[in-house]
Amino acid sequence: MPAATDTIELSIVMPCLNEAETLATCIDKANGYLERSGVVGEVVVADNGSTDGSQEIALAHGARVVDVPAKGYGSALLGGIEAARGTYVIMGDADDSYDFSRLDAFVERLRAGDQLVMGNRFRGGIAEGAMPPLHKYLGNPVLSWVGRVLFRSPIGDFHCGLRGFHRQSMLDLHLQTTGMEFASEVVVKSTLGGLRVTEVPTTLDKDGRSRPPHLRSWRDGWRHLRFLLIFSPRWLFLIPGTVAFLIGLLGTFALAFGPVVFGDVGFDLSSQVYLAALTVVGYQSVLFAILTKIYAQHEGFRIPRSRNFDRLERRISLESGALAGLALFLVGLGIAIWQFVAWGAADFGPLDPGTTTRTAVLAALFMMLGSQTIMAGMFLGVLKVGLRRE
Repeated sequence: MPAATDTIELSIVMPCLNEAETLATCIDKANGYLERSGVVGEVVVADNGSTDGSQEIALAHGARVVDVPAKGYGSALLGGIEAARGTYVIMGDADDSYDFSRLDAFVERLRAGDQLVMGNRFRGGIAEGAMPPLHKYLGNPVLSWVGRVLFRSPIGDFHCGLRGFHRQSMLDLHLQTTGMEFASEVVVKSTLGGLRVTEVPTTLDKDGRSRPPHLRSWRDGWRHLRFLLIFSPRWLFLIPGTVAFLIGLLGTFALAFGPVVFGDVGFDLSSQVYLAALTVVGYQSVLFAILTKIYAQHEGFRIPRSRNFDRLERRISLESGALAGLALFLVGLGIAIWQFVAWGAADFGPLDPGTTTRTAVLAALFMMLGSQTIMAGMFLGVLKVGLRRE
């Protein structure tokens, strides 16, 4: 253990929930690395409510135990990171699947100025039976690919449990997730925040526990994917919404003047109704993407800011949204009033169903888009209300 006056360079943090079988081995390897390398460091066990004596084992082997009552993998790690005293933190699972005696590559990159150093098990080697085939050939590669595409991240193994980082840089990201998706949040926010992110090869061995792991493949895989998608509204909402809105709007306008035929395929009233619905859904998706990003930036989630989006944000407000929405609504109302006047001119008698429906769909579409815009502007006003934060 470092003396109280020592400046601690490295904290090795292990989340722990009933790891009595393997915890001592992990701590001994970590302490052995610190002694061999000469790095001034500490081992921190972030205990998440163990009932098998893990706390006593950790203390007996020279680790510092931090009690984290809030349940979850992310909660345990956040508690351990906050309690750590080192300039750098290397975190790893306490199941003896990662070798804490071989941390040289992580420390070397951290000392060189990298703020997040990820282990890559696919480059370092995965022992037979260490990773289920579902994770090895589907879950990890697919989720890592999604992360690289959505966030332009250089990381090839998003979910490696052994990783190192500059402690204060990580705390500045205001990490929030409490479950297994914490692994993805670290990579995503580090990438979006402009941190220096690199990878080093690491190995994965078969864990030494006799009980099943805490990880639940489908549940936790979905939580990772959900986090990646929701944190990227441009890909999930903005681009699909814009495409849907343009197709729906152009199609609705085209069919307002009569049927449209392409070869043997014809489009008429029912198609116009569906296209109008597609327009509304697409427009709502675009509004949701914009409001989501404004909220995320307002809360400090999306650290890098787009210059184009900043200009857009400055121009839209409750007032501008209300005026634009009112204009759209009045266009639709004007079409409806014109249609009503035309009906009155015919002594409120029967009208041509096709012409009447085409015009009514167009009028209803404008009024719906206007109403959506007004409500989005009002919600934006709520987001921009200044609040005193503790």
